Amino acid sequence: MPRISPLPIDEAPAEAQPVFERFLAERGNVPNMFRTLARRPAIMETLAGHLQAVTYTGNVPVRVKESLAVYVSLRNSCRY
Repeated sequence: MPRISPLPIDEAPAEAQPVFERFLAERGNVPNMFRTLARRPAIMETLAGHLQAVTYTGNVPVRVKESLAVYVSLRNSCRY
Protein backbone atom coordinates (compact mmCIF):
# COMPACT_ATOMS: atom_id res chain seq x y z
CA MET A 1 0.00 0.00 0.00
CA PRO A 2 1.41 3.42 -0.93
CA ARG A 3 2.27 5.92 1.79
CA ILE A 4 0.51 8.66 -0.18
CA SER A 5 -2.64 7.51 -1.92
CA PRO A 6 -3.48 8.60 -5.46
CA LEU A 7 -6.43 10.98 -5.62
CA PRO A 8 -9.61 9.89 -7.35
CA ILE A 9 -9.90 11.90 -10.57
CA ASP A 10 -13.01 13.70 -9.36
CA GLU A 11 -11.27 14.81 -6.13
CA ALA A 12 -8.21 16.35 -7.78
CA PRO A 13 -7.79 20.13 -7.49
CA ALA A 14 -8.96 22.30 -10.38
CA GLU A 15 -5.32 23.10 -11.28
CA ALA A 16 -4.73 19.39 -11.97
CA GLN A 17 -7.72 18.92 -14.26
CA PRO A 18 -6.08 20.13 -17.53
CA VAL A 19 -3.24 17.62 -17.09
CA PHE A 20 -5.74 14.87 -16.22
CA GLU A 21 -7.83 15.70 -19.30
CA ARG A 22 -4.74 15.49 -21.52
CA PHE A 23 -3.84 12.06 -20.11
CA LEU A 24 -7.41 10.85 -20.56
CA ALA A 25 -7.45 12.05 -24.18
CA GLU A 26 -4.04 10.55 -25.02
CA ARG A 27 -4.02 7.36 -22.94
CA GLY A 28 -7.55 6.75 -21.70
CA ASN A 29 -6.40 6.88 -18.06
CA VAL A 30 -4.47 9.01 -15.58
CA PRO A 31 -1.37 7.19 -14.26
CA ASN A 32 -1.31 6.69 -10.50
CA MET A 33 1.92 8.68 -10.26
CA PHE A 34 0.12 11.76 -11.59
CA ARG A 35 -2.96 11.12 -9.47
CA THR A 36 -0.64 11.15 -6.44
CA LEU A 37 1.26 14.23 -7.61
CA ALA A 38 -2.06 16.05 -8.07
CA ARG A 39 -1.75 16.84 -4.37
CA ARG A 40 0.97 19.28 -5.51
CA PRO A 41 -0.30 20.54 -8.90
CA ALA A 42 2.75 22.69 -9.70
CA ILE A 43 5.05 19.69 -9.36
CA MET A 44 2.63 17.50 -11.32
CA GLU A 45 2.50 20.02 -14.20
CA THR A 46 6.30 20.23 -14.35
CA LEU A 47 6.66 16.45 -14.48
CA ALA A 48 3.89 16.14 -17.08
CA GLY A 49 5.72 18.65 -19.28
CA HIS A 50 8.97 16.74 -18.88
CA LEU A 51 7.25 13.46 -19.76
CA GLN A 52 5.73 15.07 -22.88
CA ALA A 53 9.16 16.28 -24.01
CA VAL A 54 10.84 12.93 -23.40
CA THR A 55 8.05 10.88 -24.96
CA TYR A 56 7.07 12.91 -28.00
CA THR A 57 10.36 14.41 -29.21
CA GLY A 58 13.45 12.82 -30.72
CA ASN A 59 14.04 10.05 -33.22
CA VAL A 60 12.98 7.01 -31.19
CA PRO A 61 9.34 6.04 -31.84
CA VAL A 62 6.92 6.55 -28.94
CA ARG A 63 5.96 2.87 -28.97
CA VAL A 64 9.61 1.87 -28.45
CA LYS A 65 10.02 4.35 -25.57
CA GLU A 66 6.89 3.04 -23.87
CA SER A 67 7.97 -0.58 -24.41
CA LEU A 68 11.34 0.18 -22.81
CA ALA A 69 9.62 1.80 -19.83
CA VAL A 70 7.50 -1.33 -19.32
CA TYR A 71 10.54 -3.59 -19.70
CA VAL A 72 12.60 -1.61 -17.15
CA SER A 73 9.67 -1.63 -14.71
CA LEU A 74 9.30 -5.39 -15.03
CA ARG A 75 13.06 -5.98 -14.65
CA ASN A 76 13.01 -3.93 -11.44
CA SER A 77 9.86 -5.62 -10.11
CA CYS A 78 7.96 -2.33 -10.12
CA ARG A 79 4.25 -2.67 -9.61
CA TYR A 80 3.41 0.06 -12.11
